[in-house]
Amino acid sequence: MKTVWIIDGAYLFNYGKTRQFDYLKLRRELTKANGGPIYEGYYLNPTPDPATDAQNAFHTWIKSAPPKGPKLRVQLYQLKDMHNKCPNYSMQFDRQVQKGVDVGIATLIIKLAAQNVYDRLILSAGDGDFEDAISYIKSDLHKEFWLNGAQTSLSTDLQSYADHVQWLDDMHPAIDR
Repeated sequence: MKTVWIIDGAYLFNYGKTRQFDYLKLRRELTKANGGPIYEGYYLNPTPDPATDAQNAFHTWIKSAPPKGPKLRVQLYQLKDMHNKCPNYSMQFDRQVQKGVDVGIATLIIKLAAQNVYDRLILSAGDGDFEDAISYIKSDLHKEFWLNGAQTSLSTDLQSYADHVQWLDDMHPAIDR
């Protein structure tokens, strides 16, 4: 069975704030649960322009093949400046938000399924916005869907489509850094 693993980098980054884990160890655990190798892995995330040295080093590492790294294809998206003006106080709040990552993930899910690249998708993401893409690959393309995430932040909409849910919480200490 050909398996593809797609990661929402921001989702796992936020999970890592509460419980540090190692992507290479996570790939090993997913491979073991899968019962065989993961055919392709993708990591999608926003990044500032220019990226920091630490971010560049991390992205280089996750592209590395085992045993050095988890061998993931990296797709980075630009951060978008968002300007919010408070109407009552004439103050402006600036922040950066991700742009295009969720659309990129949904497109990749559908594109790879339509090209018959995988039989099973493992998705490390918690966002219910992927529901339509997952529904399509399950109902129309008859792909198997595994969901990987944390119990506190995993969309119940996605859980309802999952053939199998792999809880990050249950994978410790095997994935601890």
